[in-house]
Amino acid sequence: MNHFFAYMSRLRLIRRWSLMRNTQPENDAEHSLQVAMMAHGIALIARDRYGKDIDPEHVVTLAVYHDAAEVLTGDLPTPVKYHSQELRSAFSEVEDQAVARLAAMLPEDLRADVASCMTEKDTYAARLVKAADRISAYAKCIEEQRAGNHEFDAAAIAIRKSIDAIDLPEVQEFMRDMMPAFALTLDELNGAEVAK
Repeated sequence: MNHFFAYMSRLRLIRRWSLMRNTQPENDAEHSLQVAMMAHGIALIARDRYGKDIDPEHVVTLAVYHDAAEVLTGDLPTPVKYHSQELRSAFSEVEDQAVARLAAMLPEDLRADVASCMTEKDTYAARLVKAADRISAYAKCIEEQRAGNHEFDAAAIAIRKSIDAIDLPEVQEFMRDMMPAFALTLDELNGAEVAK
C-alpha cells in the first residue's frame, strides 16, 4: 500500500496565514490550485506572447506540488521561516527531508518523476511558479482588504513590492491584465453597473 496521495489529500488541512486574523481561512490545497492556475496563465503568456520555450503543463505540475512538503512540516509563517539565514537553511533541510519521505511513499517506478516535481528549483519554470506563489499571496491580501481586514495591509505592500521586482515581463503583464479584477465585487465581475 502506498500512502503518497492520501498524504497529499491532507493539504486541505494545512492552514495558511496562521499568525494573521483571516476573514476567510485558506488552506494549502486551495492555495496550490490557485498557484497552478496562475502559473499556467503566466506560462501561456510567456510562450505565446514572448516566444519563450516553456511547457505550461510542466509549470502547472510544479505548481501543484510546490508546497507538498508542508503536508509533513506544516506552513511555517514567513516571519519565522525567513527570520535569519540559519532558520532559512534549517527549514530548507527539513523540507528536503519531508520531500524524501513523501517520495518514499510512492511505488519505486514513480518516485523520481514525482520527487523532481517537488524539488525543481533554479529553472525558468520554477521561477514562474515562485512568481505565481507570490501573486496568489497578493490576491489573498486583496481579498482580506476588500473584507475590511487591515491585518493584511502591510503584507500587501511588501508582497506587491516583491512582485514588482520580478524581472519577467510575462509576470508583470499578468499583474497588469489579470490582478485588477481581484479587487472587484461579484456584481462588478458580472458587469453590473455600480450605482454612484
